[in-house]
Amino acid sequence: MNKKTALLIVDMLFDFAHPDGKVFYPQNQEILPRIREVIDHCREKNILIIFAKHYHRKYLFDKELGSGRRINCLEGSGGEDIMPELGYQEETDYIVKKRRYNSFLGTDLDLILREHDIRNLLICGTKTNCCIRATVEGAYHLDYNPIVVKECVATNDEVVNKVHLADIEKYLGSVITMKELYEKLDGGELDD
Repeated sequence: MNKKTALLIVDMLFDFAHPDGKVFYPQNQEILPRIREVIDHCREKNILIIFAKHYHRKYLFDKELGSGRRINCLEGSGGEDIMPELGYQEETDYIVKKRRYNSFLGTDLDLILREHDIRNLLICGTKTNCCIRATVEGAYHLDYNPIVVKECVATNDEVVNKVHLADIEKYLGSVITMKELYEKLDGGELDD
């Protein structure tokens, strides 16, 4: 296994990425095949794959579901299921259930990364201005090297998407294209 790099797929779940989902954005359907391509390339390089799942308990209080927010990803609803197109593999992939935007907050993501000696965290998924941004900030503050794959993140507004990618690139980590990612992986640049 590549000792220094992991791939994190954030919230590519039924409620976000399927047309019948509770908080669906068409942009998420567009990035699904690109994310699968990145997953497949990372699998070829023996890179650790982690899926972060927005997940809310069905009957118990959850602050994030208050204040008029749209209810989504409730346990047992099917809305919290990983999109099957992504090819989750139970034997090799991790799932991190999160109740906040930041995939690190209140989860064991940091522990999983430390146990595998990870330094570089490739990030794909939805929403660039919310869960992607919060997760990148979490990675940055824990001294990981967050690397967002540009064509593999989306939100419901392309201008908002570009603004947050620009901020991430300027202050928090790297934003690279799929082509650049493959060149780095094939050249062993993410091994150190």
